[in-house]
Amino acid sequence: MSPAFLNFIEIFINGLMAGIMYSLVALGFVLIFKASGIFNFAQGVMALFAALTLVGLQTGQVPFSHLINAIFGTDIHDWGPGLPTFLAILLTMVVMIALAWVLEKFVLNHLINQEPIILFMATIGLAYFLEGFGDLMWGSDVKTLDVGLPSGGSFWWEDVTRAWAPEDADYWGMYIDKLDISATIIAVVLVTALSLFSQYTATGRALRAVADDHQAALSVGISLRKIWVIVWSIAGFVALVAGIMWGSKSGVQFSLSLIALKALPVLILGGFTSIPGAIVGGLIIGVGEKLAEAYIGPMVGGAIENWFAYVVALAFLLFRPQGLFGDRIIERI
Repeated sequence: MSPAFLNFIEIFINGLMAGIMYSLVALGFVLIFKASGIFNFAQGVMALFAALTLVGLQTGQVPFSHLINAIFGTDIHDWGPGLPTFLAILLTMVVMIALAWVLEKFVLNHLINQEPIILFMATIGLAYFLEGFGDLMWGSDVKTLDVGLPSGGSFWWEDVTRAWAPEDADYWGMYIDKLDISATIIAVVLVTALSLFSQYTATGRALRAVADDHQAALSVGISLRKIWVIVWSIAGFVALVAGIMWGSKSGVQFSLSLIALKALPVLILGGFTSIPGAIVGGLIIGVGEKLAEAYIGPMVGGAIENWFAYVVALAFLLFRPQGLFGDRIIERI
């Protein structure tokens, strides 16, 4: 195979891997939308907060140490060597479940049967609150997250693909990050589990009923409070997974919350109510922006990867506004 064709394959594969990372964030949006019919603006910040909490527990950092030291004049930073990774992940999940319970108790419970825009505004407020609370709790410095996942390029894959090129070609093989491979495997397992949960469990069917009509769901005995705690807990778990992957890749920093913006074109393509659609939309966006940067970018001066996905999503809205796998809008006339 020619080096040009091998480069195309490498870009295509890395685009698929990047798309999986976007899909991990989009999954949280889909779960909340299926249960409440609103776009959860706070999903990206939830991923950041989960990653901050995990690093804090791993490193043994004292929560609110900056505030405690400023008020009492102390110099407290760490309570010990930290927790093992597995235990830190479990405790972080407990924190995310507690966050879901507090959110339902003090916010969502007071917004039953309100207009979707009211709920959307509540998630905007939650996003800013969590961002400030995370800063106050764990500090704003950039943190390194290591949960033991392999990272760096795969030398085995480089050796294999180098042999595909002609002997006299100046080609060194394809680069694929091991962390992206781990993210792909985890995303496949996560999507499969969530799809089965949504389609074949009573709770999954209740989620769709709640999204359609709060009052009707209440009238048939569905506990809206219980459903919201469950779905926000699951969204917290998805945010934790996304935070681990993105934090391991680029560090835990407050710009991590901006990954929510990458989920927007993914949701538009895949559909706001489809779990498999989040994966398919992510793959399309990931491959599209990588190929556009490589082949169209040089023609227009480069740096089109950051906005190309939104152009694709905007064009897609003209032909299929509900997304590839979204529910069709059927209205009586």
